[in-house]
Amino acid sequence: MPVLGHTQYGKAEVRVVRIHRDTDPHEISDHNVSVALSGDFADTHLSGDNSRVLTTDAVKNTVNAFAKEAGDAVRTPELFGLELARHFTGVPQVERVRVRIETFPWRRLDHAGRPHPHAFARDGGHVRTTTVTRTADGGEWVTSGVKGLVVLKSTDSEFHTFYTERYTTLPETTDRVMATEVTSQWWHAEAPDDFDAAHARVIEAMTSAFAGHHSLALQQTLYEMGVQVLAAQPGIGEIRFSLPNKHHFLLDLSPFGLKNPGEVFHADDRPYGLIEGTVRRDDTPDPGLAFDPGQAW
Repeated sequence: MPVLGHTQYGKAEVRVVRIHRDTDPHEISDHNVSVALSGDFADTHLSGDNSRVLTTDAVKNTVNAFAKEAGDAVRTPELFGLELARHFTGVPQVERVRVRIETFPWRRLDHAGRPHPHAFARDGGHVRTTTVTRTADGGEWVTSGVKGLVVLKSTDSEFHTFYTERYTTLPETTDRVMATEVTSQWWHAEAPDDFDAAHARVIEAMTSAFAGHHSLALQQTLYEMGVQVLAAQPGIGEIRFSLPNKHHFLLDLSPFGLKNPGEVFHADDRPYGLIEGTVRRDDTPDPGLAFDPGQAW
């Protein structure tokens, strides 16, 4: 006899841009918001009874309205996500809500030798991510994150003395290009006073660790990045990384009569090694609903 398992629904990728005109120079908050609701919605699946269903159009409208109603909270995705999550758990049949936000940074354009107060360019460096989960009984979990942060070091990276068998062809190396595109999420066991400042400190800690660590493996560098993040931000209970190894292969230029002492490479986009891991404090509780069910990273 079939039974209905876990379900959820909502509105995905609501693109909302708020221009802050109450300051001069102007500021931009640019978010991509996805909301998922779960709770007492079985009837719509089993019998087509929609009487408990908050429409996904209403979810979209709420996100857009809160870009105005939430005031300064919209500037900070963690606070914006909390405002939305608290609203949706006020709907009686909603037992849990998950708000996921991608935040796109903008930088000011220069004009006449100085930043223009009203002109911007989208900064393509990386995307800030946020996930807020709230239950109807008031439980709240906030994770911050980053994706698309591409980093590379041209030396100080080795990889050797690895396990070998009949299919192993990779040569050992004591000097290689190491590059990755960081996707990371960190759980705030204790909320910081300033999410924006905390986010900046985490990015600084992880990139400083990547730059300064003499690496014997990307796995070792992942751990060092996590250690330095936890040291820089005491309220973080756990940080997760997904690090694709963006391979750079030395090109053979000898057919052209050229030597290539580690200078010219082919950047190969696939296949790639994928290194994933978690660094957590040994005295923090399980993060529970902080991370997406079934999604380790």
